Amino acid sequence: MSPFDEDTRVTPLADVSDAFTGLVNPAWNIGANPNGGYLLALAAKAMQQCTPAHPDPLSITVHYLRPGLPGQPCRIDTQLLRSGRTLSTVRGTLRQDGQPRLELLATMGQLGEPDAAQAPVLTLPPPAMPPPEACPSRSAPAQGVDLSILQRLDVRLHPDDAVPGAAGRAELRGWIRFTDGRAPDALACLLMADAFPPAVFGLLGLVGWVPTIELTVHLRRRPVPGWLLGRFWAQDLSDGRVIEDGALWDASGQLVVQSRQLALVRPA
Repeated sequence: MSPFDEDTRVTPLADVSDAFTGLVNPAWNIGANPNGGYLLALAAKAMQQCTPAHPDPLSITVHYLRPGLPGQPCRIDTQLLRSGRTLSTVRGTLRQDGQPRLELLATMGQLGEPDAAQAPVLTLPPPAMPPPEACPSRSAPAQGVDLSILQRLDVRLHPDDAVPGAAGRAELRGWIRFTDGRAPDALACLLMADAFPPAVFGLLGLVGWVPTIELTVHLRRRPVPGWLLGRFWAQDLSDGRVIEDGALWDASGQLVVQSRQLALVRPA
């Protein structure tokens, strides 16, 4: 079993319907806090159990109420709000130490299998990128924060974006995959939509931890095996809060994820 599958494993509570337990593994930390994309994937794993016919979170929004507690168990309560022929709606709450940490709402459905012959009517093209072997790895010293998450993820940044503040703009491009070679899937896309350095890294340099307030991820297609290519950009930063947009493309060049989040920008 891949570490990602093990670290997002959830177990139904025997005495409570639609409730699950899990463990927040510190291997996914950014500094002292679990990465928000990892917590999202962990909670979504439980929400999938409510809709086995609709296993893919086509749209999921999460509000981060408090930081997660690494190394501690969690409880995920789910509620099926609506079950239809092609779509279902599920609510979820991830709790630790008796307090809600994440509140989630998802539209669940079924992603189609990759089909290169069926071109999308309208899509966002991927950015031009050197191959992964020509891109430097994400660096903890460059971001000014410990990155335990790099035990699990291989993140390569565009050479023009890898040095803090060198890009001169709030944009970041790069490649991402699991270090153990596990192929990406829907849950992995939720994680990887929030696993790159923040876009303001290219403008402000050392930014440390940029905690997410709210994140929405739209899954567009099922990814093929291989690297995912990411581009993240911000056009609105004021009062210590930034809005960041993002996109991920799979190894075939198909757009698989679009995201938007509101986050706090704190000094490193």
